[in-house]
Amino acid sequence: MKPLDVVATLEDLPASRLTKGQVGTIVEVLSTGMYLVEFADLNGVAYAIEPIPGDNLMPLRHAPALAA
Repeated sequence: MKPLDVVATLEDLPASRLTKGQVGTIVEVLSTGMYLVEFADLNGVAYAIEPIPGDNLMPLRHAPALAA
């Protein structure tokens, strides 16, 4: 995963008030396997910016996968 990828959480993060399936955008790669993710509402207003391990994120795709 890389900056500007759209991702969803795979489990609840109660300390951050985020639930499984919330959609965010990676804004920075912090270290191997750790990402800073911004969560915003439909008006683009950010409501959370949290460091999240990659194993708790699922990349979302808006186009078909390219053939290998």
